[in-house]
Amino acid sequence: MGRADETIMDETKDILTGLADPAQLRRTVARWQSEWPEPGGTCPIHAMLITIGRIDTVNVAFGESAGDVALVEVAQRIRHFASDELESGVWLAARLNGGNFMLLAREECSRERWQWLAEALADAIAGPIVNPEGGSNLRLWPRIALMRASEHDDADTILDRLSELAERNRQSAGSRIAWSSGIVAQGKRSSHELEADLLAAIDRDEIEILFQPQFSLSDDRMIGAEALARWHHPVIGKVGAGALFQIADRADHTAQLSRHIAERALQGARSWPEGLRLSLNITPADLAVENFALDFARLSDTVGFPMERVTLEIVEQVLLGDLDRVKSVLDQLKLLDCRIALDDFGAGFCNFRYLKVLSLDCIKLDRSMVDGVIDDERDQAVFRAIMGMARALDLSVLVEGIETEAQRDFCAREGCEYYQGFLRAQPMTAAEFDLLARS
Repeated sequence: MGRADETIMDETKDILTGLADPAQLRRTVARWQSEWPEPGGTCPIHAMLITIGRIDTVNVAFGESAGDVALVEVAQRIRHFASDELESGVWLAARLNGGNFMLLAREECSRERWQWLAEALADAIAGPIVNPEGGSNLRLWPRIALMRASEHDDADTILDRLSELAERNRQSAGSRIAWSSGIVAQGKRSSHELEADLLAAIDRDEIEILFQPQFSLSDDRMIGAEALARWHHPVIGKVGAGALFQIADRADHTAQLSRHIAERALQGARSWPEGLRLSLNITPADLAVENFALDFARLSDTVGFPMERVTLEIVEQVLLGDLDRVKSVLDQLKLLDCRIALDDFGAGFCNFRYLKVLSLDCIKLDRSMVDGVIDDERDQAVFRAIMGMARALDLSVLVEGIETEAQRDFCAREGCEYYQGFLRAQPMTAAEFDLLARS
């Protein structure tokens, strides 16, 4: 799994989004290059400049608050995408100005993979965003400029080259993805080829299921794990869950992929010691199926992992459609003894009506809620306000992305019940988790 490169002493952030600012980006690139251990070798830095179109239109049509909400949501999507997809390297996400963002990765990466990552990220950003003013959802259209830094490039030349390319591409109404070299990756997989590859991977059982352990904050005992899907494609490399479902959605096979992942995860959890819970993500396609609750209960019974030990996690995108229908399905799942968690809470805009209307048991605080919380009084105030609301609504709280003892201790003092993160364990195979659970 990749990790964000965020230093402590000299870290500076964009006030609106919490991403790195341009000064932090320049310092990070300089540090990566100076610390690169291979004598005479070039530090492998790949860069993408993400330019968001229509943000000015959003500001005019709906007000600057709506535009700010959209930019915060874009920042969170970039952050989540990088966490999920950049498996082996170190990365940095920054907001430059307005609707311009930069994602940098320090890792060996083929041209084919970097281009595919840009295409997948563009799809993720283009998804609907809740309009805080009500009415129809917002949609933004990104263009992305790509490059691999040479030994003569520093942060300023990277910014200059990509900015110049982005402006040329905008004026000429060029393609959504462009390379600063002007050369498109050879041998890249088309969308149709990727869709066919995915269906074949499902049939051949090539989708890997990993388990991210979860722990109690009161005594540090293991309480279960979240199931995560990964696909190792022979051309583009690792594909995380978010991009997996984007590919499946284009092929109209989201429900098939989701059921496959659920079945594999339930099978992997079947031998767990009594009391450990399995957390699974569910999608809009799942909730659109008329009998999803009963079908899932039958799957659980067939595999032999009880529903009362399952937590199904939903994200805000699941709720953008028919909220009444979603509520009905979740109520059915609750009657079948399943627990429901609202995932990625605090990432971007959240409609608090969801907390009032839906039968939730838990909120999972997004990792951005603990980034910088130790040193920022305003972050601490927001965190405590969320905890007060959770207590008032009788919701348990699980915090994601715990990487330091200080973060864990803070969350424990504030009354959070559970956590997951690299401090205790990274995602692992079913066999590795089984050994850890029994140790």
